[in-house]
Amino acid sequence: MEKISGHIADLTNGIFYDGILTIEDDRIRDIRRSDDPDEAPEQIDDVYILPGFIDAHLHIESTMLTPREFAKEAVRHGSVAALCDPHEIANVCGERGIDFMTESAAGTPFRFYFGAPSCVPATGFETSGARFTSEHIRRLLARDDIHFLAEMMNFPGVVQGDRTVLDILSVASASGKPIDGHAPGLLGEELAKYAAKGISTDHECRTLEEALAKIAAGIKIQIREGSAARDFESLAPLLQSHPDRVMFCSDDKHPDDLLEGHIDALVRRAVAKGYPVMNVLRAASLNPVEHYGLDTGLLRKGDPADFILVDNLTDFTILATYIGGRCVYRDGVTIASEWHDRNPAPCNDTFIHNPVTIHDLQITSPDGNVDVMVAADKQLYTGWDQELTEADVPLVSDTKIDRLKIVVCNRYTQAPPAIAFIRGFGLKRGALASSVAHDSHNIIAVGCCDTDLAASINAVIAAGGGIATADSGAIQILKLPVAGLMSDAPAADVARRYAELNEQAISMGCTMQAPFMTLSFMALPVIPRLKLTDKGLFDVEKFRFCNEQK
Repeated sequence: MEKISGHIADLTNGIFYDGILTIEDDRIRDIRRSDDPDEAPEQIDDVYILPGFIDAHLHIESTMLTPREFAKEAVRHGSVAALCDPHEIANVCGERGIDFMTESAAGTPFRFYFGAPSCVPATGFETSGARFTSEHIRRLLARDDIHFLAEMMNFPGVVQGDRTVLDILSVASASGKPIDGHAPGLLGEELAKYAAKGISTDHECRTLEEALAKIAAGIKIQIREGSAARDFESLAPLLQSHPDRVMFCSDDKHPDDLLEGHIDALVRRAVAKGYPVMNVLRAASLNPVEHYGLDTGLLRKGDPADFILVDNLTDFTILATYIGGRCVYRDGVTIASEWHDRNPAPCNDTFIHNPVTIHDLQITSPDGNVDVMVAADKQLYTGWDQELTEADVPLVSDTKIDRLKIVVCNRYTQAPPAIAFIRGFGLKRGALASSVAHDSHNIIAVGCCDTDLAASINAVIAAGGGIATADSGAIQILKLPVAGLMSDAPAADVARRYAELNEQAISMGCTMQAPFMTLSFMALPVIPRLKLTDKGLFDVEKFRFCNEQK
């Protein structure tokens, strides 16, 4: 039994009060308020006791860490739980990938709430390592360790009445578990159709106007601040106008950013901008608990003892993190006794493509018209330029106008690579390659010359997954042996190596702060406007390949 005193946050009633928590086993056995006239006054410590923070939408795989290593870092930032969509590893390894995640998570005190990935693959316009039907979803949602239907990314399929998509949504509705959404830019009648299918959240809003329209349609907004997509500044006013309709999430966060902060960083920024502390804490804790029906505690008598101690309500320095009545982090130290070794079945057998040659990377334009993707740092959307060149002549990168060759190479079967051009990366030499390429995670690469492009792709294949740079044949790589998505090394080691590769990319002329994160989304055909899958250049707005329009 343990007693902890301080200024306690009551998010349900929107107040702070001084009191003493009595912790027994994994629960809050009693809460004694210092202003209770029937109790003798006791000394109250000058700390704030808050419900632990919750990430309302997260792909653990994007941290490049296993659930175990992610959790060790997250508790340092006061996080006690996360709503996790394992669709990255599911797209690579199917259900055994989900089993890997749940088994790895089981060795930690952290509260992982996994969803059933709704879009494996995200669309039928790419090659993935698995394909889920409504029967897969039915089986997954019947599990006690699967808590919701993860983001329905195929929003055109919902709007257009695709039978496969509607069957999945029907199964999810019948399960009674929440349904997460993903509908960038969707408005008007199409938004109404989307919301009518029981989809209850969205993390893809880029503007306040879009968010307000979705709230009006009955959808709750997850304010996202990840490594690539950063929407906090645009959406923060919702904390004032709609405090009961918002949550915080990171979606995709790379390891170096995770070391700097998690949901605590959003709490700190929101309070600094003048939003009411209680509104901010609601978004960080109460709202996700209520929306998803989580068993994470909220500092009520009988609740699981999940909470954090902070020194003040400005800096929110995390002094200690408790989960299930156990202190898992205190004063800069993650407590090792609370973490247990688990050895899930490996998922590292998906690279069967032979090495590529520079001849595989040659491309011409029959009519001289060249479509060029336009990328922007920390943005998932792309623009679309068109250029005129000489017909039937080999096309190459041109660093003078920042037009670089981009390649997606199918990792699951032997097939010719898909090749296009992209502007925005700014490389002056060399190439970047990655086996993290949302959401099917084929190998994606961008570069200034075919020699380095081939070298970077082949380095990733040889390593069984990773992110790599090639600079005049010199290779640097962060190996990702778990499904080509994650390392089993500690967070600090992965973050250091990832930061080194980012710096290498910048030294090669890249103008982006997050080049690998941005690159990883250039193959995702559910975020407008122009993307490259392993099957070709894809027009997201018309939902068809560009060569079908010529």
